[in-house]
Amino acid sequence: MDPFYLIVGTLAEAERLVPLGVRLIQLRAKQMEAPELRRQIAGARDLCARHGTQLVVNDHWQLALDLGCDAVHLGQEDMDSADFPALARAGIRIGLSTHDEAELERALSHDPAYVALGPVWPTLLKKMAWGPQGLDRVTRWKAMAGTTPLVGIGGVTVDRLPGLFAAGADSAAVVTDIARAPDPVARCRAWIAATRAWQR
Repeated sequence: MDPFYLIVGTLAEAERLVPLGVRLIQLRAKQMEAPELRRQIAGARDLCARHGTQLVVNDHWQLALDLGCDAVHLGQEDMDSADFPALARAGIRIGLSTHDEAELERALSHDPAYVALGPVWPTLLKKMAWGPQGLDRVTRWKAMAGTTPLVGIGGVTVDRLPGLFAAGADSAAVVTDIARAPDPVARCRAWIAATRAWQR
C-alpha cells in the first residue's frame, strides 16, 4: 500500500494533484446531486487509469459497482447497508474506518484491503465523536491488524509522518494539510517526497 493516501473532495482537485505523482487517492464527494456525483466518480476513474493511480471511492459503493471502480472506503454506518458479497464478486477492494476495538474487530471480519484509524491527532476537517487516538493506539491497532495494512488519518502533517510510521502505520491519509495549504500543489509535492522514503 502506498504510504501517501491523498483524500480530495472533487474531481477538480484530483485533476490538479494526481499528475504530480499521486499513486493512491480517495474521492470523498459530499452533497452532490446524483448526476454530478456519477460524473465526478467516472471522471476520477478515468483520470486515475491514465496515471496509474489507485482510486478509492468513499461511501458510494453502488456507484463504484456500476462504474467499474475497483476500490471503496466505507465507514461503520456504511457497512450496515453495503452488499459485501456483491463487492467481492466484482473484485472491489474495501477499506474500512475504525475508532475502537469493537469496530476494528468488525472490520477485520470482512478481510478488508486496509483498516483506517482516526483521528490520530486533533483534526479540523469535521466534528468527531472520538477524541485523538494517539500513537500508542496506532501501535496497538497494527498489532491487532497483523498483515492488514493500517492507515492513520486525522491531523497528519509531513512533520508528524516519522512518528506515525514508527508507531506502525503503513500509510498516512491527508485531507486538510493539502486542501487548506496556501499552495496545495507544492504541499502535495512535499508529501510525495516525504512518503517515498517510507515506501514499504
